[in-house]
Amino acid sequence: FRLDQNPPFNPRIVLSGPMLSLVPINPSIPMPPTCNAQLVAAKQNCAIYSVGGVEPTMHTPTVQQWSLAVERGITQNLAIQVSYVGSQAYHTLLPMNLNAPHSQVCDNAAGCLSGGVGRPVVTVPQGTTYNAPTGTCAGPSGTSIACYPNPFQNKSNSQMFAGTMSYNSMNVSLVKRASRGLAFKTNYTFGKAIDYNSAGSSNAGTNQPKAILNPFNLALSRGIAAFSLRHQFNANFAYQLPFGQGQRIAGGASGLVNKLVGGWQWNGIVNAQSGFPFTPQVGANVSGTGDTDNPDVPNHNPAFSGPVIPGKPEQWYDPRAFSLPLSGTFGNVSRGSLTGPSLTTFDTSLFKKISINEKWNLQFRAEAFNVFNHANFAEPSAVVFQGNNYSSSAGVITSTATTSRQLQFALKLLF
Repeated sequence: FRLDQNPPFNPRIVLSGPMLSLVPINPSIPMPPTCNAQLVAAKQNCAIYSVGGVEPTMHTPTVQQWSLAVERGITQNLAIQVSYVGSQAYHTLLPMNLNAPHSQVCDNAAGCLSGGVGRPVVTVPQGTTYNAPTGTCAGPSGTSIACYPNPFQNKSNSQMFAGTMSYNSMNVSLVKRASRGLAFKTNYTFGKAIDYNSAGSSNAGTNQPKAILNPFNLALSRGIAAFSLRHQFNANFAYQLPFGQGQRIAGGASGLVNKLVGGWQWNGIVNAQSGFPFTPQVGANVSGTGDTDNPDVPNHNPAFSGPVIPGKPEQWYDPRAFSLPLSGTFGNVSRGSLTGPSLTTFDTSLFKKISINEKWNLQFRAEAFNVFNHANFAEPSAVVFQGNNYSSSAGVITSTATTSRQLQFALKLLF
């Protein structure tokens, strides 16, 4: 894993702009200058390698789990369980740019120049955490380019085993064993997960920045995990309807009548959960860390009043609740501080069993998914700004998380 991702086994070579004219490489044409003492002193970006990879001294990710449960039988066939579940993970994978400037706190009463990598230079007041301007360097083709702390490469996308994650939840479940044709199970979970980054968890990073904001201050990225659900309720049931021979209704039926009224079963699955957390993003690297893959977070707007989340598909959150940070500074909005749309679904089915003989049975199935056709919206656009202005798509929801109502019918031969 480390050999596959790290140099010199897997270096990345970036050719852009005039450099593309050198492909294919012609031995008679000299390559751009290689690094030497004179070029280092001149701060020339003379390297074409973008170094990145996996932490060489990686630690094995570790998870500790604990739980406590109390169960009580209410009746012969009904039981309730209340439990606490917790876990703590160490050495989780964190994607970060290691070629970022060290942020500092302005201690000058007159203010400090801020900007970082490739951002406009502005003056920030005393007490502000900021990235000092890194200036410009001469690129391989002689053009002026943004200068990184290590001027001989661009950003360094690396995977570091420096994260932690915690999870705590309360769970309540009610279970009924099959009796009188009815069996069901319900459970409710109240939980919270906190980590530094969730982008490594499948597609969980789609509603939050996919990298650490500042590798020298991980606390800026600590927040509610992208997959954390505060409330979650699930229930399922199967009910043999009391019709037909031997049942409470039409128990004396036989022959064709029994084949029509007997053998019915109703099933259902209910899911209801609160929305996933998401992080409002600036849409550009205003902090000047040089990591354009990780949009920064905005500031809270102290002049804003009103609901931050109107909760409408055309405007799930109000972008005016946020303001643009100064160049070279970090926003103060917490990761995972907003919550997206909730989700509710009810799937149901109706089975009819027709006995042909002792070995052969025919089963008719009518199934409905999202039977109430409830609109479950996906996450809104998290990018608040476009340049220095509010984005027209900020907070807009353009898709759904589930399909509309679907019906299907089937006929099965059981033997």
